[in-house]
Formats: sequence, C-alpha cells, structure tokens
Amino acid sequence: MTDDLKGKRVLVSGSETGVGVGVARVFARYGADVVVHYAHDAKGAQTIRDEILAMGRRSEAFSADFNDLDQVSALADQAVQFLGGVDVLVNNAGVTMNRAFLDTTPQQFDTLFNINIRAMFFLTQTLAPGMIERGKGAVVNLSSVHTYHGLTEHSVYAATKAAVMALTRTLGIELATQGVRMNAIAPGWIHVPNHDKVMGKIDMKAAAYDNPAGFIGQPEDVGELAAFLASDRSRYAVAQTYVLDGGQMSTMPFTGHFREPTNAQFGADYVPNLE
Repeated sequence: MTDDLKGKRVLVSGSETGVGVGVARVFARYGADVVVHYAHDAKGAQTIRDEILAMGRRSEAFSADFNDLDQVSALADQAVQFLGGVDVLVNNAGVTMNRAFLDTTPQQFDTLFNINIRAMFFLTQTLAPGMIERGKGAVVNLSSVHTYHGLTEHSVYAATKAAVMALTRTLGIELATQGVRMNAIAPGWIHVPNHDKVMGKIDMKAAAYDNPAGFIGQPEDVGELAAFLASDRSRYAVAQTYVLDGGQMSTMPFTGHFREPTNAQFGADYVPNLE
C-alpha cells in the first residue's frame, strides 16, 4: 500500500482536529502529499501541516467555511493549484449536534446539511473532472454508524450521515464508469478531543470493556481504512460503506437511555443558538 499511495495528491476536508488529523497523518506516512482543510482551528491545521512537512511530504493548510459554496469551490482550486491536481479526496468535514426533535430550528438543520452533505457533494463535483480526465481517482466519504442505529436527539445528524451513504452508493456507481472509485466509512466510537471537551473525563477502561474489540478506536484507525480504500489494493471496492466500530454494531444493547434526556451538548461551538 505504501507504493500505491506514494506521491499521491490528497485533500482531507475537516482535518484540523479529530478524525481528519488521523486521516491526514496516515496518508502522509504512506508517502502522500496532503492538503489540510480547516474551518475554525487554524492552529490545529498548522500543527498537522507541520507534522506532514517534517515527514518530507508537501502540505499546506487552507481555510473554508462549508456553509458557503463559494469557499468550498475556492478550497478545491487552492488544493489543485498547490498540489498540481488532486488524486484522492477524503470528505471528512462534518459537524454533529444533539438536539430534541421538537426544539430543532431551521437554521440548525440547514447548518448540518450544508456542512455534512451539500458541501461534500459540490466539493466532489468540483474535483471529479480532474480525476476523470486523468482516468483515475478515489473519493472516500465519512458517514457514521448513526446511519444504522438510532440515538436520541441525533435525528438531523443521522439524516445527514444516511445521505452520505446514499450518495456513496449512487454516485459511486456513476463515477466508477469514469475511472473514479468512491466508497465510504461509517465509524463507531472514535476517541477525539471533542469528546473529552463535551463529556468531561471519560473512563476509557470502562468504555473499552463495553466494546467487543477491547478498546476504543483512534483517528488513525479511520485513516488506515481510508488509505486502503484510496489505494489500488481495494480496486474492487466500489460504492460501498464500510462499518468501522470494533464490533459495537454487532451487539444488542438493552438499555433505557433512549427514555432519558441527554445531558451533554454537542455542537455548541458551530451550530447556532444552542445552549
């Protein structure tokens, strides 16, 4: 796989923190040049950019607000100009929010759909022609296990991630006829800094005990699967969504959590008017 990805030109959206950092890091380790995208955390994006540069790969960080399609288009242009083209697009950028259905506002709904699916669609639309012209390319989209499992107060987020899976299934077929492979990853619990920020200190030992794998996934675990799906080793993988959850979805939890309101509040940093 190292040979497959060496010298590839990769854009990872939403790579200022969390899963995106792990994805960008793994691609660089396999020899790819990586453009990092951020919306808010310039310092985080610059940190992973510098780490990639230290590996001897090319890298730059560009900002874009995914609520604004003009900025989405500009990001694509910047990536192409810097790298000389984009061979691999990882559509990782996304925001989450827990909010009771009856309390959800149109602005909050639009924010999640704008960032999680609309921007993904049009970023791919902008970069796909270059891949098609070269006769080869790969797109990896980030969905979620929320696509398959219901969780209280996550109706909008789950809907966006289900849309990602549907887009991957349908557009993946269309692009495959033109030399571009599209697949998606649906991660389960991946431990990222935002969890600690919102939920407080997490007992990772207890969490690991409840996961069949015996541990909670890290961003690099997503990166490894993304790198595989972008490489020639997965040449027969087309238009599929791959669950990466340590076996969590294969268990049958019988809990009463769905009857209780959620105390943690995700999304306060980027979704309007959350308390």
